Amino acid sequence: MIKEWVDRHIKGDPVIWFIVITLSVLSILVVYSATGTLAYTRMEGDTEHYLIKHSLLVLLSWGAMWLAHKIDYRYYSKLSRLALWLSVPLLFITWKFGMNINEASRWITVPFINQAFQPSDLAKFALIVTLASMLAKRQENIEDIKESLIPMLLWIGLICGLIAMTNLSSAALIFVTCMVIMFIGRVPVKYLALLVLIGVLAGATALAIGQRGGTAVSRIESFLSADDIPFQAEQSYIAIANGGLVRFAPGKSQQKNFLPHPYSDFIFAIIVEEYGMLGGALVLFLYLALLYRGMKIVSTSEKTYGGLLAAGLSFALVMQALVNMAVAVGLVPITGLTLPLVSMGGTSQLFVGVAIGIILSVSRGELEETGTTQSGNQVRNEKMELA
Repeated sequence: MIKEWVDRHIKGDPVIWFIVITLSVLSILVVYSATGTLAYTRMEGDTEHYLIKHSLLVLLSWGAMWLAHKIDYRYYSKLSRLALWLSVPLLFITWKFGMNINEASRWITVPFINQAFQPSDLAKFALIVTLASMLAKRQENIEDIKESLIPMLLWIGLICGLIAMTNLSSAALIFVTCMVIMFIGRVPVKYLALLVLIGVLAGATALAIGQRGGTAVSRIESFLSADDIPFQAEQSYIAIANGGLVRFAPGKSQQKNFLPHPYSDFIFAIIVEEYGMLGGALVLFLYLALLYRGMKIVSTSEKTYGGLLAAGLSFALVMQALVNMAVAVGLVPITGLTLPLVSMGGTSQLFVGVAIGIILSVSRGELEETGTTQSGNQVRNEKMELA
């Protein structure tokens, strides 16, 4: 009975399903541990508050993923353009009038439900889906600057520029993702150089008039200075050192009491402290496996749009994860990017669920087409044998 229901309702790449479920279960365990001090101080000792809240968000993200994977991925092309147009005013409103936390206005409050929402999450996924669609439709005249490249470059510059006003690291990540999608989409390298120029101009503008220019410069200077280690980075290094090579101590992190945002920005440090470097390596392997499965669709897909869509979304998610882990171990400056599927979040978790669902929808379509082709070949072979 259960197997029949799973075969009928759970489609797509089973490896991706396994990775998502594994990381989600780990997320619940680590977030529960990392929010202990926060719950005790803010919720008057109710240590289960954030556990229940986060678990519900994980279940909601699973529901969003399941619904997204049931929809034919080709429909997202139509929805993405509307979402992209909606993102522009939302990003501007957030920049000028959004909730200001840590000298950055990245959130707006959704009326009635009183839930903080980052328009950059919507803009990021809308841009990736739209870019994949535009590239797929323009494959025959991809070198036509006016008809093919200018519209894509304008959208990338506008969205990345608006996001950079409040969040330079997210804007840079989206920009790199767009470059990868365009490279896979056979855009000539000489035109990618034009995209780099647009990115430099957008970044310079954000540094000059954006909210986080000074913070970005100071973080880079601190990273390059051997004597000036930021407090967050120092506590992260201590947490990783406490973990050692092999450890299994769920809930026994000490640095969660000192590390700022141990449940979001620096959750990887808590993972290593409680599960050792071996546990951290396993998490890294799961993300790389997710990237591999997403990129594999590019080589097996018969539809250009599906391959570009899966590649873009998987690269964006895994690249963000790699940057988050690199920050924790001191390979790059502090960015504030969370660990997808693991960090505690709000609406961002729902968008991650939708993104994974779209990747699964693409893989589901490819598997069904392959199965149909194989069935058709089998029928033809049987007819030839009977003849």
